[in-house]
Amino acid sequence: MARYVVTVRTPRTPHDAFDYMADLRNFAEWDPGVKRVAQVVGSGGGPDAEFDVVVAAGRGELTLRYVTKEYRVPSLVLIEARSRLLTSIDRITVGGTTDACTVTYDAVLMLNGPLRYVDFVLKPLFKRIGGRAAQGLVTALAGEVVAS
Repeated sequence: MARYVVTVRTPRTPHDAFDYMADLRNFAEWDPGVKRVAQVVGSGGGPDAEFDVVVAAGRGELTLRYVTKEYRVPSLVLIEARSRLLTSIDRITVGGTTDACTVTYDAVLMLNGPLRYVDFVLKPLFKRIGGRAAQGLVTALAGEVVAS
């Protein structure tokens, strides 16, 4: 299992930061590994939202269908994607006051089936991918990293 966690302090309000993060169409703005996102169920973030997220995968692309599993305004969005090869579980938590907040992005990536025995190869790759995404998130939220 590979995991990347980053917490960003931002001047955005919790509701604004939550709305931005819960709408996965915004991922392509801040995560350089995301090529494009299409919403396939719902309109924006929501408890029933589903998104096809196209990510760079080697020399090609991989489409992951992210399904919203938990949605608690303005504090938590839990999304999950499962393919034949891998599972991605992303937990976004938001906390703070009316004039500033923190956004924590906690992403876990696991290989499925027999590939799970070589899961360890994902760790260094996911650390690099997560680091680039964290910098994009800092820019998008006009914030700063407070923990990673």
